[in-house]
Amino acid sequence: MAAGDRVTRPGHIQYGALLIGPGTPYRWKNLTGWEELPALDSGTVARSDAHGAFPGRLLAQARTIGLDGLMVRAPRDRIGAVVGALNAGTAIVEDEQPLAVWLDERGPLLAYARAVRRIVPTGIGYRVGSIQDGAVQWEATDARRYALTEQSATARLPAPEPGLDWNIASGPEALGWPLEFGTPGSTGALSATNAGDAPAHPVIEFRGPVVRPSLTKVGTGEVLEYDLPLAADDVLTVDTGAGTVMLNGTASRIGTVTNRSVPEQTFTLAGGELVGDVLVPATTPLIFRAAPGSTDPAASVTVRWRSAYW
Repeated sequence: MAAGDRVTRPGHIQYGALLIGPGTPYRWKNLTGWEELPALDSGTVARSDAHGAFPGRLLAQARTIGLDGLMVRAPRDRIGAVVGALNAGTAIVEDEQPLAVWLDERGPLLAYARAVRRIVPTGIGYRVGSIQDGAVQWEATDARRYALTEQSATARLPAPEPGLDWNIASGPEALGWPLEFGTPGSTGALSATNAGDAPAHPVIEFRGPVVRPSLTKVGTGEVLEYDLPLAADDVLTVDTGAGTVMLNGTASRIGTVTNRSVPEQTFTLAGGELVGDVLVPATTPLIFRAAPGSTDPAASVTVRWRSAYW
């Protein structure tokens, strides 16, 4: 099941497979912690010899999202089944589940969270199929919210164009207008656009055959590079959010990082900037390279990401 695949209109909230909002037995009044900034850890240090402080980094804590005024309505002979579905959909789980929320004309956004609190009042209304003032609370360890649609971009190692064959003099393949210069060669360049206002951590997949694959940000020179050979069926996956480097999904290869690489978790796609009252997306240009002599046209890099929002 795709994240947020049941969210179709404003007012819908989907957690895992559970849908809350219009057209369901579950309605809600208030949502807290979604549009607010998360709590922050501040590295600001007071000046010892002057007024004020030295500004430090601001690091987001987990985001707490609360759904208050939850109403559950169902026929008297089905209220147990409807409450049971709510309970199952907000059960205790080990791994975070997609939490998609659609509030307004901007469309839905996505977080990854776990339900940590649930209240279902069992007063007189319960017996007649009308429950008021319930609540659900989630905790998202990554405080950012994301676009539902995952984007991707792929590039291959640089390769020259075949050019124009000047030796064809006659026959059906003779030179004619317009001139055919062949299929354009690869430049190894790609770009990633983050439409949100928060930095996004991409997932990068290097596919062989290639030796010492690398991906570089053109503007800053930041690079991720790994000193290992990849066979034709190998995939080296770099999750910059988790800081992991996995070969074929099973073996860590973070020890192959070269000394010119930056830490994986610092390799982010910058968020956009507000110009007037419009958020202008940010585009990060990237280039794919490998060791000298590693030029197989089948080698590639794929970058996958979601636009991120605070």
